[in-house]
Order: sequence, then C-alpha cells, then structure tokens
Amino acid sequence: MRPSDVYPEGAEFGFELLVCRWAEAAWPPDGGSDGDAVIVARQLGTKRRRWDTIVVECDPAGLAARARFGDRELDSDLLHVVRHAPAEWAWYRDALPHPGYPWRYVRAAVHRAAGRGVVEKRRRNNRIEIRRVAPYPDWVRRIVAVENKPDLDASAARALSDQLARDVDTALADEVWVATAATGGRVEPALLEDVPVEVGILAFAFDADAPGDAWADATVEWHPSDVTPADAESDEERTTTRLELAERAYGAGWRSYHDTMRPDCRHFELRRYGRALVPHCAAKGGPQTAAECAGSCPDFEPEPPVWRTGGWPVEGGPGKGIQSLLRDRREWVRGREYPETGADADPGEN
Repeated sequence: MRPSDVYPEGAEFGFELLVCRWAEAAWPPDGGSDGDAVIVARQLGTKRRRWDTIVVECDPAGLAARARFGDRELDSDLLHVVRHAPAEWAWYRDALPHPGYPWRYVRAAVHRAAGRGVVEKRRRNNRIEIRRVAPYPDWVRRIVAVENKPDLDASAARALSDQLARDVDTALADEVWVATAATGGRVEPALLEDVPVEVGILAFAFDADAPGDAWADATVEWHPSDVTPADAESDEERTTTRLELAERAYGAGWRSYHDTMRPDCRHFELRRYGRALVPHCAAKGGPQTAAECAGSCPDFEPEPPVWRTGGWPVEGGPGKGIQSLLRDRREWVRGREYPETGADADPGEN
C-alpha cells in the first residue's frame, strides 16, 4: 500500500493518523526518554486554537494514580471538585475555592462527581459534604503540540506561520512541531519555509511493507526550543487549561475518530498500514476523511440487519466490532504505560 492510498494529495487525515500511531510507539523523536509514559490524541485544543496532534508526556506513577478516577475524562467542572476535594468530610463550599460562577453549578458538579465515584458525598445537617477518594495526582509532565502538513509548501507554511508564532508566544504547549512528508531531497523543503525558529520539523517516510517499526521513519530536520514560561508553576490559569487538555486526551485518545465517522456503514473498513489500522471506504475505493464519512455521504448505506445476527453479537454488527477494537486498543495502551493496573498483552497491533 502506498502513502497516497492513505493520504491522497492535499488530504491530511490519513497522514495525521499515521503520525499519531508513530508517536504512540516511538515518542520522543530523538529516541531519548526520561521514563515518561505517553498519551496521544488528535484534534484537541482550546476555544482559540486546535492542534492536529497532542502528545502528553506523563509521569508513569502519576498516570497510574490517575486511573483511580476512571477511564473517562474529567471536564473543567469535575476537575474543580476532584482537585480540591478534602481528605476529611467538609461542606463543599468550605472545601472548594470560589469558582468564579454561581455555587449551584458547583453543586451540580459535586453530584456528577459522586455519581461517577471520583469523590464521596453525604448530606449532614442539611448540607452537602464531600471527601476525596484519593489525591488527584500530578501526572502531566509536558504537553507537545504537532501540526501535520504532509505537503508543506510555501503557501501552507505561510498559512501556518502566524498560528505557530502564537503557539510559541502563548506557550500553552511546552514544545511545538510541524510534521511533514519527507521528499528525499538533500535539503528538505520544509527547512526553507517560513516556520518560526522555535518550532521543530519532523519529516516522515512511511512504508507499509517495511518490517516492524521500520514502517515509519521520522527524521528530525530541526530541533524545537522549549517554550515553557519561567513562571509556569505559579500560573494557575495555564496549569488548569493544560490539565483540561490532558484530561480530554486521556479520555479520547487518537482513535476516537470513529465517534465522528460512520463505522456502521456497510462500506466502512479498517485496513492495515504498517503497524497502524486506518479507515478505508469500499464505495470510494480509497481513503476517506472524517468530514466525508458522515450520514450525508451519498454512498452511505446502513449495515444490513442480517449482519447483526450472522455470528455477530445481537446488539451490533461489524461497525460495533470496529468501535470495540479501537476502544480495546486504547485500553491496552493505557495498560502498557502502567502495567500494574492494566493488561500486559497486546490484543493486536494498531
């Protein structure tokens, strides 16, 4: 299978999925490691900025402790409750810092948190008291943002330049990269484009037929600068925003593309590319983007009901199987990063 079979010219979706799979298995690019665990997600960001790929470098012990709060993300309201929940029973208004918005919303978050088992709750003297189930750990070490541009020509670089400059200035991520497709030239064209000097450049060459980890070759063409601010530890707003971003990455992962695509379509398939599984449309005879693969697609056909009974669980057909496979793979990755809490056997390379 050629790279163009996964990300045709001008399309970034397939390239992005391959970059995510490589990062999950081989981060950091220079091969060095401080023993960090890694969580990879895609299409995450803030109201003002969304990145193609997010790599969260985690403290392994902290990541294992984070598992105590379940597999789903903790949104901003739940984080406010969980991070400040006291070790002993206390009225929630005494225990939690003022949120800057009405307490009734905090009370609703307390009920949600208790319902998910991430805090304990009781009513005493007509007041709602809370107690933590465990301290919320300091599990995030660094956040790395990656922009994926397989064809980083001059026009693409110009369009990205201002965004990348703002990424460097705001420094929400500790490090910023651009990932592009290698051309094989003596000097990669990306080095000659208008990319901020603080931003690293990764050139990727993918070969579906190469054995093992050789399917993806990532070359560092330019090393990034660490843009973490000097006052990062005392900047509570930055810390909170980064935790919210890391929580979303923890809950979603990069395989969550099936949430916005239609694996229940009879034409939806997963095909192996190297050590990755990527979506493929049998009707189009090639790859599709997440935007194309929707109920509005003229080729969309629901799975025939008979598919859901012929050897498949009654509650779903192949589409449910695809969703289950991708979810199981995400769980296996978590188990690999902190094996004392999860499975240690690979259910199938992806």
